Amino acid sequence: MATAKPPQPAAELPTRYLTPDDLAALLSVPLETVYAWRKKRTGPPGFRVGRHLRFDPSAVHDWISRLTDHHAA
Repeated sequence: MATAKPPQPAAELPTRYLTPDDLAALLSVPLETVYAWRKKRTGPPGFRVGRHLRFDPSAVHDWISRLTDHHAA
């Protein structure tokens, strides 16, 4: 019997930079959580474009991978 593979988040990530709203929707968390992660420096790395906060999808994927690796250990 074959085992099911876990979903691959990278396949679901858009290729454009993510807004905080995008990230909250992608991870099914409140928008306030995304800003709390940023303030505590525990979430995926973000950057500013002028006044606008953006997240690189590959950095988000790496952050998720580190979380899942840490919890699996």
